[in-house]
Amino acid sequence: MQKSYIDYAMSVIVQRALPDVRDGLKPVHRRILYAMQEAGMASNKPYKKSARIVGEVLGKYHPHGDTSVYDAIVRLAQNFSTRYLMVDGHGNFGSVDGDSAAAMRYTEVRMAKVAEVMLEDIEKETVDFVPNYDESLKEPSVLPAKVPALLINGSAGIAVGMATNIPPHNLSEVVDGLIMLIDNSDIEIPELMTAIKGPDFPTGATILGTEGIRSAYTTGRGIVKIRAQAEIEPMQKGKHRIVVTEIPYQVNKARLIESIAQLVKDGVIEGITDLRDESDRRGMRIVVELRNDVVPDVILNQLYKHTKLQDSFGIIMLALVDGHPRVLNLKEILVHYLNHQKEVITRRTRYELGKAKDRAHILEGLKIALDNLDAVINTIRSSANADIAKTALVEKFTLSLRQAQAILDMRLQRLTGLERKKIDDEYIDVMETIDWLESVLADEQKVLNIIKEDLLEMKKKFGDARRTILSHDTSSMDMEDLIAEEDIVITISHQGYIKRQTLDNFRNQKRGGVGKTGGSGKKNDDCAEHLFLSTTHHNILFFTNKGRVYRQKGYEIPEAGRTAKGTAIINLLPIEQGEKITAVIPVKEFKTEQYMFMATDKGTVKKTNLEDFNSARKVGLIAITLDENEQLIGVELTDGNSEIILATRNGIAIRFDEQDVRPMGRTAHGVRGIQLNYGDEVVAMDSVTSENSEVLTATEQGLGKRTSVSEYRKQTRGGKGVINIKVNEKTGIVIGMKVITPGQEIMMITAAGIIIRIDVEGISQFGRNAQGVKLMTLNDDDKVVSLAAVQQAEDDVTEEVITDDVQTETVDVSDEIIETSQATEE
Repeated sequence: MQKSYIDYAMSVIVQRALPDVRDGLKPVHRRILYAMQEAGMASNKPYKKSARIVGEVLGKYHPHGDTSVYDAIVRLAQNFSTRYLMVDGHGNFGSVDGDSAAAMRYTEVRMAKVAEVMLEDIEKETVDFVPNYDESLKEPSVLPAKVPALLINGSAGIAVGMATNIPPHNLSEVVDGLIMLIDNSDIEIPELMTAIKGPDFPTGATILGTEGIRSAYTTGRGIVKIRAQAEIEPMQKGKHRIVVTEIPYQVNKARLIESIAQLVKDGVIEGITDLRDESDRRGMRIVVELRNDVVPDVILNQLYKHTKLQDSFGIIMLALVDGHPRVLNLKEILVHYLNHQKEVITRRTRYELGKAKDRAHILEGLKIALDNLDAVINTIRSSANADIAKTALVEKFTLSLRQAQAILDMRLQRLTGLERKKIDDEYIDVMETIDWLESVLADEQKVLNIIKEDLLEMKKKFGDARRTILSHDTSSMDMEDLIAEEDIVITISHQGYIKRQTLDNFRNQKRGGVGKTGGSGKKNDDCAEHLFLSTTHHNILFFTNKGRVYRQKGYEIPEAGRTAKGTAIINLLPIEQGEKITAVIPVKEFKTEQYMFMATDKGTVKKTNLEDFNSARKVGLIAITLDENEQLIGVELTDGNSEIILATRNGIAIRFDEQDVRPMGRTAHGVRGIQLNYGDEVVAMDSVTSENSEVLTATEQGLGKRTSVSEYRKQTRGGKGVINIKVNEKTGIVIGMKVITPGQEIMMITAAGIIIRIDVEGISQFGRNAQGVKLMTLNDDDKVVSLAAVQQAEDDVTEEVITDDVQTETVDVSDEIIETSQATEE
């Protein structure tokens, strides 16, 4: 068993699966090309049935299955499998979609011009011939290979215990590298790589990075990343499409398209509206149409990540050297090829020298005969037969038998003066040829110069432009690296629609302005309820009224126009029925010294380390455990040393130290933050950053005011608080409260979807007991529903002053202070 298996393994390694380093061919390919030449199937001859050459190869040289031979022929004829075609095929030879070739009885083949060059000078004893399988014929052990086929076409094969996978290269680059090696035998691989830059696949595409190439060229092993050639094209109505024109080597196009469709079906990739194959005889074209609210670069990056649009090619440069398998680096492959060419040129020169000397010998005999013409004629005439004449000529004129035979074979027309001169001229040419051939054999540099000339001729004849682009490796980049970082405004409507807009969509206005439409919901009674400033690169944490948290990147939130309704949030986040977004927090990175401070409508507060939310997923996590009928109303990102202000709908507020609340886990319920009066509930929460801060409070009727934080005396957590704003029918209930600093702006949004942006300096400052001034002029039956404080953009210089119906009103009320509870709660 051991002996038999070793014999089998060696047979597979040497005679089937691995290419020879000299001509780059496996035995089956070598036998196919030799049999085609023997059968007269040259590139300038008519096509012949594939079955005919398969029979030739099987019957004479390769006693294996006919399918294996035909499959090898097909691959040599496929322009998406072989970089430089060895077989010129006529008929259906398969497609990049994985369609198989037609049966061998239907297709026709002949040699390609490159294949003819591979066999050139084989008749001049340039290579050894060995007996075929039954020793009835001779076959070449290797081809002369005037082109470096191992590199330009590559090779792939699985033997026993080893495998080879050599990528194709560009012929012009390989020739340049060989010439560099001829000129300097001590050249190093990095210098060779300036000529041979990397693999050049027949299907084009792009190689990412040079690390894998460098590894393969220096060690014989490496992995290169190949990425499809794709472009993003604009369409109508703000939509885009991705057009793929080149795919990685050996990727099945039909299966690739199926995999994209399956990813869309499974919801792995969202935003693709249409997928079709528009490839034709002019080239490949896969079209992926996208929704107008997605980022095309992100979708393309997802396709690279999840499909064969980006693939890897494992390079193993294993080949047979003197019958033994060896892993070779780039220089070793080139050196072995050059040594083979030296051997071919030397043997060809010896062969031509022998032929030239034979011809010179004959010409010398003819010259002797012409110089002694009458004596030669008399000798021949006096001889009884040819043998006697030959012997007589040899003895009388000191000729060899071959020379004597050549004289006897000479036609009478050669006796003319013109013909005699031709013989003299030919003899001079032959002697010069002999001198040249002998000088070549005596000087290795002349052999190298011949090789160089042959290579340059091959480059001129078959060289072409590189198809595969070499690029920097961007595959390790995050999706956000493809997206420009810019400020965005995130809007969430009451009915659950979300969108992002760029900050410059909103004009800066004076207080009392009528605002600008910022988008309405799907229904007429919908309202834009939440408004937040972020960037495209932030992690956006969505906290819901049911105490859960979801995570998205800023750029993943669909962009929409100012008046557009946006995307239903149920299509973006897996929120449950009745669940609504109550807080949106942008987080750049999850730091240990930061906390999420939460408050519920029942006055409960909780503090949790920000790191605990780093595991937040799109499917959601528990952020706080709530009692029945309790809802989360606000979340703040703090440093652990802030002061917290809670504001209620009936105009009460409390200020206390964040340190009064110890850190708790995500699933904890929390502790009491404020003691509420009957019917009251908490509507807003914010943190105090400095004593120079101000509290901005807004009511549903568009009134509001600034009040210094210092007017809110610090209390212990759990107290009843103090008056924040005087609430009555004219003001309506409190809808929002923000702690602001000079230089900021506020954004207010109404139930009708009207947005106004105001500098806080334009809002008058009043005491806690004032009801404030009109911040926004409302239409009939419209109400303010949301308030957000934003930092003023430096480049936002547009100002629109609207003076109609601007009113400033102050109301004096008694300085009533609600007593603070003296009890403290643990």
